[in-house]
Amino acid sequence: MTKKIIPWYEPKTGSVEQKLISQVLKSDYLNEGEYTARFEKAVADLIGVKHVIAVTSGTTAMFLSLKALGIGVGDEVIVPDMTFIATANAVDLCGAKPILVDINPDNLTIGISAIRQAITKKTKAIVPVHVSGRGADMEAIIKLAKEYKLAVVEDAAEAFMSRHKGKYLGTFGDTGCFSLSPFKIIMTGQGGFIATNNEKLAFYIRELKDQGRPKKGTGGDDVHPVRGYNFKFTNLQAAIGLGQLTQLEFRMDKIKKTYRQYLKGLSSKKISLFEFDIQAGELPLWVDGWTGERNKLADYLHSKNIGCRNFWLPIHRQEPYRLPDKRFSQSIKMSGQSLWLPSAFTSSEKDIALVCKEINNFFQRGK
Repeated sequence: MTKKIIPWYEPKTGSVEQKLISQVLKSDYLNEGEYTARFEKAVADLIGVKHVIAVTSGTTAMFLSLKALGIGVGDEVIVPDMTFIATANAVDLCGAKPILVDINPDNLTIGISAIRQAITKKTKAIVPVHVSGRGADMEAIIKLAKEYKLAVVEDAAEAFMSRHKGKYLGTFGDTGCFSLSPFKIIMTGQGGFIATNNEKLAFYIRELKDQGRPKKGTGGDDVHPVRGYNFKFTNLQAAIGLGQLTQLEFRMDKIKKTYRQYLKGLSSKKISLFEFDIQAGELPLWVDGWTGERNKLADYLHSKNIGCRNFWLPIHRQEPYRLPDKRFSQSIKMSGQSLWLPSAFTSSEKDIALVCKEINNFFQRGK
């Protein structure tokens, strides 16, 4: 057993974030303001969209997107069964019903035939999820959405800076929704943002996130033409985000090298990695794979002070959204076999080599 703990993932901040936070503190303006606007513009420029709206979380981003698209009580929204439960919860926040569908076992993204089978007269939107940075089949999804006149809200929480056929994930649909929680490639503690090229939609989302105000107000005799909420993104959070962006290129390069090292270092045929088309621009957020001995492998790695994380339970097996198993054979199978391997950009090549060695040792035991 290694004495050093090799983490599954590890957020990190540094002197740049500290300097920017100090500037915000000295300004005595901690609420949403100049730094938020700077962060939004920086992200918009990176992924090539007209509008980025920073909000309190990825869940909030999906809720506001769906709300701005007019989705509410009595509507149905198609969601993959194997995703973090926040995707379904965002639909529920709107008063709409999440319709769970099975996944593609090759990359864990939403199944295209399953989407088509789930469409009814009540269906108003599809929320594809890009898992670990792998893109869902957006061409097929957009084609289906146009055929049935459905909105598309991309859950790109795990896909910032990952490209699909030359285009950034989160920029295909009506909106793309991103997370800035601690285990993402950049983080602000909590937070998220919405990307869109739709001017009217962006304007409405900004109203919704700020109590229905079309522009920044005083808290006094402001005009509120629509109902809204308080999902503002503070200058403090934005300062951290701006600092994190200075490390983005290094982190992107590091995770690609880590993925290639796993491909080369894992010799056992009893474990397989989910594929990333790095040459085409797909960016792993985390390295993940599957094996029929997932639980035993996870226990073994933990016993060696090596972190890993089991994949989500299928949403249809969670109590708030419980459904019979019969329509979800792939999500049931893959959920029980899949795990995320150590993918921290703070881990060294030596660390990843040790992880590969221990995984190989695990599968060679008893031979």
